[in-house]
Amino acid sequence: MWTIMIGSKNRAKVHALQEVVIRDKIIVRSEAVPSDVASQPFSDQETIQGAINRANHCLSFDGVDYGVGLEGGVVRSEYGLFLCNWGALVSQTGDQWVAGGARVPLPQEVAHELEGGKELGDIMESLTKNPDVRMTDGAIGYLTGGEISRKAMFQHVVHLLIGQARRDGHLLRTVTH
Repeated sequence: MWTIMIGSKNRAKVHALQEVVIRDKIIVRSEAVPSDVASQPFSDQETIQGAINRANHCLSFDGVDYGVGLEGGVVRSEYGLFLCNWGALVSQTGDQWVAGGARVPLPQEVAHELEGGKELGDIMESLTKNPDVRMTDGAIGYLTGGEISRKAMFQHVVHLLIGQARRDGHLLRTVTH
């Protein structure tokens, strides 16, 4: 049996991991760890690095076989500012997998506030009047009219991470008859 730790106490992120590995004999732990990047990542590279850093911090806890980091950010493009999300899975043996997820353009007024130094979570709290938005629908829920939740967005990334690890011979399912 393996133990995976996710470097966050955010319910959307923790539940995303739990729901992906629920059929497996895997223990899921969570711990708030730093991303070691800006609180509002502004590029794919910074967002990926935050996810990798969180995953690596998880490996410093006793009994952890794999660490997971999930990070949300924004990225500039010629089409405007987009929401992005990235994840990393690392093992105690030094293996590392990275995957990215959904991209949705941010409304101009949100982009303007981000460019002014505000964090997306704070902007979303104000827009939605929901102080718990980071743990529930997130920006993606607002941007998709509720079609996709933050948990679902991160679940997609976790599936990509776990799938890569399994392809490489890690986290294989135990078949019971």
